[in-house]
Amino acid sequence: MPQPTAARPTPAQPGPEHVSPDPGSARPAAPEQVRPDPGYAFDNATPHSTEQHRCLAAAYDPVTLPRLAATDVGPGWTCLEVGAGGGSVARWLAGRVGPGGSVLATDLDPRHISPAPHLEVRAHDIVRDPLPENHYDLVVARLVLQHLPERRAVLDRLVRALRPGGVLQIDEFDTSYEPPLLAPDAESEQLYTAFLAAKSAALRASGGDPHWGRRVPAALREAGLVAIDVRPYVEVRHAGSASLQLQLHHTHHLRDRLLAQGMTSRQLDRIRELMTDPGFRAASSVLYSTQGRKPGGTPR
Repeated sequence: MPQPTAARPTPAQPGPEHVSPDPGSARPAAPEQVRPDPGYAFDNATPHSTEQHRCLAAAYDPVTLPRLAATDVGPGWTCLEVGAGGGSVARWLAGRVGPGGSVLATDLDPRHISPAPHLEVRAHDIVRDPLPENHYDLVVARLVLQHLPERRAVLDRLVRALRPGGVLQIDEFDTSYEPPLLAPDAESEQLYTAFLAAKSAALRASGGDPHWGRRVPAALREAGLVAIDVRPYVEVRHAGSASLQLQLHHTHHLRDRLLAQGMTSRQLDRIRELMTDPGFRAASSVLYSTQGRKPGGTPR
């Protein structure tokens, strides 16, 4: 949602979202002529990726890390993070598993993951490249699978990589409800809603499912995991929050994709002003942090 890279998805048809005409205009604005890459929306090779990782870590490490800590991950554990992005989660795990343990952090492009003791970094395509089976005590994927058309097959692969008794943690967004709560006027509220719709449509056009977070618990059960534990997380976005800073960043990072969905440069300038308004408030999307355990064996 996210940061995470795994495989470059094949294009898919956009969902039903649409963008309203430019608020305040007498007639709809014509889409600006852009040709965004139809593949993965958050490529680590772009100039925007460092800020993407910073915002993701600031906004969601406070959710992901306590959930991982609740598994009692510690010395001797063998862990895997898929789509590790900036590496904040993998480095935290590496600080917990030594001595005797190890963390493998994978990404299609792992350039942003700095080295650390007990941490191995590897370029890896989770859709196509093999993983050892029955091997890991803990596997985590944050904001990765929602971007992959092959998400269910990838989930099955992650389950097979767990040793019996091992734990899988999937943290994913459901962006179906994230309304503005306090905006300067109705036009600003409409503009923010249009931005969210355009972003959702852009992610669907790249093969993603921005609502997949709500489907993860059932998917883990269908994949054979037990002791499914779901924790939803929602907050209020404001100008000082990392989660709204992430949305602001996306007006730059996803600019061409947003223009392709019908937004205009003028609208993007105005949405940036709105997101820096100290009085603006919006509900965040729901981040579902879901854990499941592979049957058999004994929990660590």
